[in-house]
Amino acid sequence: MGPFEYGMDGPKVIVVGVDGSETALRAGAYAWGLARRGGARLVVVHVAPVASLTTLTPGGAAVMRETADEIAAEIRRELAAAAGRDRVAYEFVTEQGDPYTVLARVADESRADAVVVGASAQAGHRFIGSVAVRLVRTGRWPVTVVP
Repeated sequence: MGPFEYGMDGPKVIVVGVDGSETALRAGAYAWGLARRGGARLVVVHVAPVASLTTLTPGGAAVMRETADEIAAEIRRELAAAAGRDRVAYEFVTEQGDPYTVLARVADESRADAVVVGASAQAGHRFIGSVAVRLVRTGRWPVTVVP
């Protein structure tokens, strides 16, 4: 048996999904630490959901977009603060769409070695499947789900 190696074979590109929820923020912090310790590049992805028919009331879609923009701005501030403390190569991607579809595409395009997401707190996801479950079922990357 050869000598023990310290974390030299870990992921080099980590994609993390953040939506402003508590579990997503924990996932972001976890992924940041992984990237920092392993010298990986971190791709932070924020997906603003597409307005559904129920939000297309007068002004509803605009309010939804404004909220998504505020969340993205807060994530940018948190990333800038963290980058001031730690040397982590990161990029911030923000798009509108289906979270699973966007995360899967970004993970493929960036040739991700790992994907990190927060656990869903929505009750309906037990029946229709959360973003995390859909990513795991895709089977193209190791997926870490942070509670």
